[in-house]
Amino acid sequence: MTPSQTPTPGNLRSIVAMVIAVGCFALMDAVLKALSARYPVLQIATLRALCGLPLVLAYISLRRAWHTVWRIRWPLHVLRGGLGIAMLALFTTGVRELPLSATYTLFFIAPLLITALSVPVLKERVPAAHWWAIGIGFLGVLIALQPRGKDLQEGLFTAGGLAVLGAAACYSVAAIAGRLSSRTDSTESMILWMMVIVAIGAGAMAAPSWVHVPLDEAPLLLALGLSGFGGQLAITEAFRHGQASAVAPFEYTALAWGVGLDWVVWKTLPEAHTWLGAAIIIASGVYIVTREKRITEIHANAERP
Repeated sequence: MTPSQTPTPGNLRSIVAMVIAVGCFALMDAVLKALSARYPVLQIATLRALCGLPLVLAYISLRRAWHTVWRIRWPLHVLRGGLGIAMLALFTTGVRELPLSATYTLFFIAPLLITALSVPVLKERVPAAHWWAIGIGFLGVLIALQPRGKDLQEGLFTAGGLAVLGAAACYSVAAIAGRLSSRTDSTESMILWMMVIVAIGAGAMAAPSWVHVPLDEAPLLLALGLSGFGGQLAITEAFRHGQASAVAPFEYTALAWGVGLDWVVWKTLPEAHTWLGAAIIIASGVYIVTREKRITEIHANAERP
């Protein structure tokens, strides 16, 4: 077995965590879009952190993990927090200006960026088959969303389109930094300090233009906190236990969550090209899972006496 074929047992577990994370973040995106019509983007970033922080504190208390959150590599946490502020502000700007389909189309460059960064930064070996599956999955996204006119060609060069591309870049670097942090720091510390840094940093910048938030926004804020916390927990676990190059492609499952949200919230169903793209995306994802499982089984059999 060549070095590039050496399996990582945590990959399958991480893939499941990534799918759950994407679902949570899809719900959060819908809430962000609703709030972006009424509040400044930095205030929304602050609210996202503040609404999730009580859940994080409760989670750490339940796990009795307070002793794990203090001894950390501060530079990486500060970097992730700063990138988190920029990502939330840029993404909220994009989702406010563009349709969700165009936003996701542009943001789907993130898995490719993570895979590319995983080679020089994390020293991971990316099998050629993974590169092909990632490329085919990305092609499926383009087929499924089939962006036209202002959705992509014009949207790419607007403030909203550039904001989404910037958010994707921030997210990719933050994901790699999270993988580096996870080698020594606990999951609890990574989630807690991300929330704290975003709340303080974004809050300080949002304070001069803060808009009063009425009580009737409570349901949306609760949904924002729950979905953001769930997604952050799941995605941290995903990159903690699996290779970034194997886990990142499963962010394409955002399409499936998007279809569900479109039907439930807006009562719309995808057109034929969306179903075709979905089939391609799912096929590429299933291929990676199947290949990881097969390599793991071969490795396990080879170790038996």
